[in-house]
Amino acid sequence: MRWLPLAAFGLLALLLLAGVILSRDGNRDALPSPLIGKPAPAFELPVLHEAGRLVTSEELAGEPYLLNVWGSWCPECRVEHPVLTKFAESKRVRVIGYNLKDEHADALKWLEQFGNPYWLVLTDYTGETAIDWGIYGAPETFLVDGDGIIRWKHVGPMSEATIRDELLPVLAEVEAQ
Repeated sequence: MRWLPLAAFGLLALLLLAGVILSRDGNRDALPSPLIGKPAPAFELPVLHEAGRLVTSEELAGEPYLLNVWGSWCPECRVEHPVLTKFAESKRVRVIGYNLKDEHADALKWLEQFGNPYWLVLTDYTGETAIDWGIYGAPETFLVDGDGIIRWKHVGPMSEATIRDELLPVLAEVEAQ
């Protein structure tokens, strides 16, 4: 019985070590999102640029959209931003910004400084809605089809290779539906 806490600690340490090794190898598929293939969580979030306006998940239904989680506090979001901007300019799918746990003024200033590639920017000041989506940081990106089903998720900054090799094939499947 004395060894039970030590055994539990050892098991936890092994799990943490496995997570570190997998993340170092860049194996993002090791922990796939449980939401892939399931309906996107319902939400009602304020719009960054329109005080008092709330948008619901139902309002976005009918057409696919790419939900990109970002914050002015996120250094990797700056790395991703030019790539995301270039993709958004193709207008192949609506790119929705999901500003996470940010100050209103900071988010506006960030978009003014780096450009606004988004069709719409939603804000989650508290991070409560992010919990339903399984979001634990930024950047993260989701592809939601016209029926409101999450078809793809990427954790970390998107690169041109990510868009070409991962997103575009899934988007083609969604468009073919």
